[in-house]
Amino acid sequence: MSDQINGQKRQEIKMLNRKILEVTGVKNVESFDNEEFLLETDLGFLTVRGQNLHMKHLSLEQGLVAIEGLVHSIAYLDGNAAATKSKGFLGKLFK
Repeated sequence: MSDQINGQKRQEIKMLNRKILEVTGVKNVESFDNEEFLLETDLGFLTVRGQNLHMKHLSLEQGLVAIEGLVHSIAYLDGNAAATKSKGFLGKLFK
């Protein structure tokens, strides 16, 4: 299977019963804890929020991340991802 469709990057997000999430096209894992993952993907920054989240599988060579836990939301971040990243840890610290 090609990594591109009509010249655009391809990304797949698969979820099973809100408990197992697999994401392809991942370039980097920016940050993660048991409530939130911030992934840099070919299509932008992706945030995954939930409870008891942990990394089941990571292969940056293949661009694949598998996350287990109860998933509450998945969203692409538009705009300044650096501001969102720094807010994540410091925002939690100074709530």
